[in-house]
Amino acid sequence: MSKGNGFIGEFKKFILRGNVMDMAVGVIVGGAFTSIVTSLNQDILTPLLGIFGGTDFSHLTVTLGSGENAPVLAYGNFITAILNFLITALVIFCLVKFINKLGDKMKKKEEKPAAPTTKKCMYCKSEIAIDAVKCPHCTSDLSE
Repeated sequence: MSKGNGFIGEFKKFILRGNVMDMAVGVIVGGAFTSIVTSLNQDILTPLLGIFGGTDFSHLTVTLGSGENAPVLAYGNFITAILNFLITALVIFCLVKFINKLGDKMKKKEEKPAAPTTKKCMYCKSEIAIDAVKCPHCTSDLSE
């Protein structure tokens, strides 16, 4: 069986496509980015929010039943997880918005409007070459 044929060959061709490689890089960078956002949330934003009353509600529970082995509904952990999610989503939204704005500025710098190549005849309003001195449609003299 040759390299290009069969299941192994098809798999190799699939893996070496640009989109798959880009996706792999995106997953790796996304994993690293997740640790940055998590650290920002846990180490910076959560302590700052703690000044205003805290974001840790893990002490909020409801005991369902009585006795030592009664199940405990820890709804405070759920509330804390929701708040952490919202903070993380807000941070990611702000970062993506900032990155998109930077990309738009870079794109605008690259795109310069092209110089016009045509103009309108002042007599017949036909579109003609910018350097024309006589209109090819109405034969008017355009020199001033």
